[in-house]
Amino acid sequence: MKQYVALALLILLLFSLPLAQAQESSTDGKSRAELEAELADLERQIEEQQKQVTTYKTQGASLKNEINSLNSRITKLNLQIKALDLTIEKVGRNIVETQRSITGTERKIDIHKDALTQAVRNLYEQDQEGLVEILLKNKELSDFFGSMNEIARVQTNLRLALEEIVGLRENLVTQKNELELDKEDNENLRTAQQSQKKGVQSTQKEKADILKVTKGKESEYQKLLEKSKETAAQIRGRIFQLLGGGELTFEKAYEFAKLAEKATGVRAAFILAILNQESAFGRNVGQCQYNEIHPKTGVTVMRSRDIPIFEGLLSRLGIDKTSRAAYVSCPIVRDGAHGGAMGPAQFIPSTWKLYESAIEKVTGSNPPNPWNNADAFAGTALYLKDSLSSASCRNYVNENKHIADTQVLIERCAASQYYSGGRWYTYRWVYGEPVVQKTQKFQADINVLESS
Repeated sequence: MKQYVALALLILLLFSLPLAQAQESSTDGKSRAELEAELADLERQIEEQQKQVTTYKTQGASLKNEINSLNSRITKLNLQIKALDLTIEKVGRNIVETQRSITGTERKIDIHKDALTQAVRNLYEQDQEGLVEILLKNKELSDFFGSMNEIARVQTNLRLALEEIVGLRENLVTQKNELELDKEDNENLRTAQQSQKKGVQSTQKEKADILKVTKGKESEYQKLLEKSKETAAQIRGRIFQLLGGGELTFEKAYEFAKLAEKATGVRAAFILAILNQESAFGRNVGQCQYNEIHPKTGVTVMRSRDIPIFEGLLSRLGIDKTSRAAYVSCPIVRDGAHGGAMGPAQFIPSTWKLYESAIEKVTGSNPPNPWNNADAFAGTALYLKDSLSSASCRNYVNENKHIADTQVLIERCAASQYYSGGRWYTYRWVYGEPVVQKTQKFQADINVLESS
């Protein structure tokens, strides 16, 4: 019976692993809560500054209002930098805690690997032992049945313990994936932080230039304002830069966006802003072959799950997979992150596949081509339509509508989802907010075009 006792102790030890792991990862709860509270307060202050900017714009174009608006924009950007600092700290703690959890889980699995191997061997030997052998080992019939019951109980518990270890291993894989995403978030946030700092410098220069040219005189500002207004013809001829590479006139881009708006109800200015989002997030697009091992990450450019879908798409489109036309986005961070996004809309193959039939209904393309502008605009609009109506974006609006405009909130959320999916909340300021600002600018241009 000693082996049964040993096995029972092993089972108890194995079952205790997940509990110990959970206890380890439950630290620093108060610190996280404090960070969340600080972030919420900063978000409120950022929205207040945006309201100030909007108020000055509605009060009419004057030098005083413009300077006040620029000051509010500078304050808002500085607050966003503070929010980024806190978010980076928060993500950094997530990385530390996840790494600690990974290390603990690997250690526990390693410590008990030999014991688990022996337990499995004992279980196998028990399974091979016949009833006659067990009966001969027990003088009393009651002992025989007791032994049989004990073996059955230990076997059942050991199998449960094995299932628990398998679950622990699966959890380890999940933790490693989360760590990879946290590292990617951290890298992108630091890049965005630098972009925000440049935004402050640019706005400060804009303010200084206005004061220098006008010398503080309202009449000179009005002359400057009139001179800087773009005509409808100038707007139409402006070059529109696509996120995924390439360019076209603003007039042509607006035509594609209007077609997508008519089919989906997503406003054209928002579609244009998404496709024109120019920042560090859009670098390395269309520069890599999908199946190459990227030298900076050591992994294939495209995730393995997307490769068969991508190759099937290329085959249906008649595109040679080795040609330049089949190039996709490169990885944008270290630590094994992947690229693989296609064309102007930067869809990954598995997501593009979900929207193919809907895109075909909008544009008539069969099959839809992610490198075709009309199809890309339609795909963007369809994805945004789903995000705008998603539960997470609706909840975000309901929780914050007392401090910000509903349309701003819903579009900020949808834009962030377009970039990062389920991790959108981390990117609501560094990706979502710039898109919202671009949307407002494009809407002003569209208003000029529609009124001309």
